[in-house]
Order: sequence, then structure tokens, then C-alpha cells
Amino acid sequence: MAKNISKSYVEQRDEKNTIKLRQMRDNLPAFCSEFFIGIENKTSPLTRLAYAQDLIIFFTYLHNELPEFAEIEIPLLTLADLDRVTATNLESFLDYLNYYVIDGKSYKNNDKAKARKLATVRSLLRYFYKKDKISQNVADKVEMPKIYTKNIIRLNSNEVEKLLEVADNGENAVSLQQKNYLRHTRLRDVAILTLFLGTGIRISELVGINIKDINFKNNSFSITRKGGNQYILYFSNEVATALLDYKKLREKIKPIDEKDSDAFFLSLQNRRITTRAVQNLVKKYAKIASPLKKISPHKLRSTYGTNLYEQTHDIYIVADVLGHKDVNTTKKHYAAISEDIRKNASTKIKLRNKKEE
Repeated sequence: MAKNISKSYVEQRDEKNTIKLRQMRDNLPAFCSEFFIGIENKTSPLTRLAYAQDLIIFFTYLHNELPEFAEIEIPLLTLADLDRVTATNLESFLDYLNYYVIDGKSYKNNDKAKARKLATVRSLLRYFYKKDKISQNVADKVEMPKIYTKNIIRLNSNEVEKLLEVADNGENAVSLQQKNYLRHTRLRDVAILTLFLGTGIRISELVGINIKDINFKNNSFSITRKGGNQYILYFSNEVATALLDYKKLREKIKPIDEKDSDAFFLSLQNRRITTRAVQNLVKKYAKIASPLKKISPHKLRSTYGTNLYEQTHDIYIVADVLGHKDVNTTKKHYAAISEDIRKNASTKIKLRNKKEE
């Protein structure tokens, strides 16, 4: 069996998602295979896998909830059946997503999740409508759930300092077992938290970092962005110190699997650390440092984005560094900060010098 030593983390991840997608297609109508092939050049394997998961829910709804589709097994549905779906059916689907049960397990969706699933169905219908294989795209007649912009949850400077102190000092480690655990993870966890807060990278980008990706001569590192593009980011001396401290420990560890030999961040099992493990460690430390806020790796990214915007007042720089393809995405998230900047700027404009009495 060929080894995957030369394959990057992203390549390995894409292969796994491609295999999962092929397995899931057996539970979908045959025409979905044409859809996935048709969108392959514009989407990643992860995106197509998410589409497949959404479509399974949609076709399960058709089969289980609508009498006109109940007699047809999902894999046997045809494009003629898809053409029978009405706008009313899709509106009912949105209501169904509020609460449903599949294989004995119940699920709920907020408006954001409902909008994503409807967007997937829209993409499917649009694809076959453009190919003249269905007579209408009824999804265009259905309003998307309204998504309300939420305030950015982020850490202030005191909370950032507290978070790093908690990870560095092992606060809340009361048992000998916990202290021994922290002795092995302290340098790694501090490096992870510092890298999030100092560069704003995504969790998928962090776990994919290899040893050879980091250049300490000019404090830069290479990451793979969404879509597979390589990108160079830079970090401060403070981040460099945390990474170098962990690197000394990392050099002494030999991963148990050769495919992880170049991975920078390792788990206690000496494998490339997973996104779930990173989520858990951020949550663990944040719960102590800022118990009233639900902090995730993405919130650390928001913290960095906020700090960068407040320092530069340049939304385009923030969009570029965070890897947003559309600057409007950045504007949407940082509009409230922009408002504060405008208010503060207005107070500094003096129209007349006050005369001394």
C-alpha cells in the first residue's frame, strides 16, 4: 500500500472528503452525481460533502413527509420527480428544519443553518434548470430566512492576557494528573493560542501547518486558504517566541504515523492535532479566562480582526489578512467598529479655537 508521506494535510483531507462523498452518493438520487461533477471546478471536496449532507436531509423530507413522494425510495427519484417539487414544498421544508427526527435522532436548525440548506437545494435546482433538464426553478420563489447580524464576540486586552496566562501557568489544574498533563501540553497550547490571536488564521489552516511552512528568519509562514490557494502571513516577535518554545519540544517527538512526520502541532497521541482537539483546548482555557463569553477559535480570529482594524482603520487590509474573498464580508462583521471609529473621529474635529477669557 502506497504511503501518503509527500501529501499535504489539505490533500489528505480532500481525499478523505472525496471518499465520504462517493459513499454518500449511494443514498442520493442518481442525478446528484451529475450535479457534483458539474460543480467540481468551482467547489472544494469539503463543500460538496456539505451539499451531500444537506441534500440527504432534503430528500428524506420529501420521502417521509410528502405523500406524493412516499412511494419512491430516495435513490430511485428522477429529474421528473425533482420537477414536481413546488415552492410550497420548499417552504414546508424550512418549517420541517425547525425540528425533525432521522434514525431516531432529533435535530434542530437555526435560521443560518436553514438558509444554508435552502441554498444547497437552490444550487441543485438552478443547475438542472440551466441544463434544461427541469422546467422551472421554484426555489427562486422562496424567500431565504432572514439572518440577523450579531455583535462580534471577542476578547478585550485584559481577557487576552488572562487567557494566555491560564494556558501558561496551568491555572485550575488541581490534581497531579492534570499537572502532568499540562506539563506536556503547556508550550503547545500557548503557541496555538498565541498564533490564533497574533495572526487571525482559521482553525483548518492552523492544524494544517507543517514544520517546513514556518520561516523564523523573517517571521512568516505559509498556509493553505479556502479553495487551496497558498498564502504567506507574518507574525510578531511575541508569536515567534511562543512558536520557537514549542518547536524545541516538537523536535524531540516522533509521530507514530509517517504521514504526520512534518505536522507542526501534535496531539498527545503524537498525531497531527485535530480541529476538534483545538476547539476543546480553546474552550477549556476560555471558560476560565472569560466565563461569560462563549469563545471558540473563530472568536479568537474575530479578536485579531478587531485589533487589526482598530490599528489600521483599513477594511481592505483586514479582508486581505483574514482571507475574505469579498470585502463586504469583512465590512459586515466589522461595521459596528467602523461606526465607533467614525464617532471618535468626529469629536476630534475642531471648527473654532476657544478664546481665552
